[in-house]
Amino acid sequence: MITPGETIGILGGGQLGRMLAKAAAQLGYRVHVYAPEPDSVAAEVCAQFTCAHWDDTAAMADFAADCAVVTYEFENVPVPPLRALGQVPLYPNARALEVAQDRVNEKEFVEQFGGHCAPWMAVDTAEDLNDALIRIGSPGILKTRREGYDGKGQWRIAYDHEAEGIALGGQAMVYEGLVSFAAEFSVILARGQDGTIVFWDSAENVHEGGILARSTVPAGPLVSAQVDQARDLARQIADALDYVGVAAFEFFAGEDGPIFNEMAPRVHNSGHWTIEGAVTSQFENHIRAICGLPLGDTRLAATRVEMRNVIGDAAEDWAAILSDPANHLHLYGKAAARPGRKMGHVTRLTF
Repeated sequence: MITPGETIGILGGGQLGRMLAKAAAQLGYRVHVYAPEPDSVAAEVCAQFTCAHWDDTAAMADFAADCAVVTYEFENVPVPPLRALGQVPLYPNARALEVAQDRVNEKEFVEQFGGHCAPWMAVDTAEDLNDALIRIGSPGILKTRREGYDGKGQWRIAYDHEAEGIALGGQAMVYEGLVSFAAEFSVILARGQDGTIVFWDSAENVHEGGILARSTVPAGPLVSAQVDQARDLARQIADALDYVGVAAFEFFAGEDGPIFNEMAPRVHNSGHWTIEGAVTSQFENHIRAICGLPLGDTRLAATRVEMRNVIGDAAEDWAAILSDPANHLHLYGKAAARPGRKMGHVTRLTF
C-alpha cells in the first residue's frame, strides 16, 4: 500500500491529470507530473513538475526515483520509454496501453471475449481500402490505428468514390462500417489491486462533431437494458489485463445489444459527472486503486446528473451558470481557447 505523504507520478499534463492530482492531494499524497508540454494545467496543482520528452530516459528515470507509484492520464504515452521506470509500479500496466493504443489490437482483443464491434478491416494500402469498401461497403469511417481522439484522425466515407481523395500517407489505418444505433453509453469501472471491481451508473452520451457534448445519468431505458451485458464484457477485459485503476468502455446501444466502440485505460470525460454526482468520484477511486486502498462507494448522490462540456472559444457567462445553485463549474485553466478544445465542464444535480 502507498501511504499518504508518498508521491504519485502522473504521466501527462492535461485536465485529467489535473483532476487526478486534486483527488490525490485530498487523500494526502504528493503528485509529480511528467509531460512534454511546458504549459501543463496539471502542473499548476502538483508538488513537482518534470517537463521532458517521452524518450528522455534520464529524465524518466529521475522522475521514477521520486515516485512510489506511477499512473497516466491519457492512452498515447509511448510504451518503450516506460522501461526507465524500473521497479516503480505502473498502474494501469503497460499491457493495457498496448491494447488500447492500436485500434486493430483493441478490436481483436475485445472479440476474444465475445464483444461485438462494428464490421471492420485493417487498412495499410489503397488496395486494402478498396477491398474494405467491397466487403463492408459504405458509409463508413476510416481511422488511424494509433492516436487520434475527439474526432481527430478520422475520415467519414459516405460513398465509395469518396475514398479516392484520401491519401493514406503510409499510415496504418482501420476501416469501420457504420452501424445503426439508438444511443451511446459508457461503462466505467474501477478495479483494485485485489481484483475487486466497482461500476458507476452508465451515462448516456451525446457527441457533436466527434466530441463528447453531454453525459446524462440515469440513462434511458434502451441503454439501461444493455448495461449488464456491456459490464460483463468490461469485467472480462479488465480481469484479463490484470487491470488496476479506472477504465472506460464506450458502446453503441444497437438493436441486438451493445456494440463495442473503444476503451480508454484511464479516467474518462464521460465520468466527470462523478465528482459531485457519485459518492466517490472516478478520480478518487483511481487514486485509491493504484495506491492499494479499498475502493469507495460508486452510488449516485442525486436523482439525476447531467454533465455538459465547455468546448471551444464560445463565450460563456460563468456568473449566470453559477446563479443556478444546482450547477457545478469546472474550468481547466487552459489559456488558449480554440474550436474543439475542452475548456471545462458543468455538472448539474437534480434531487
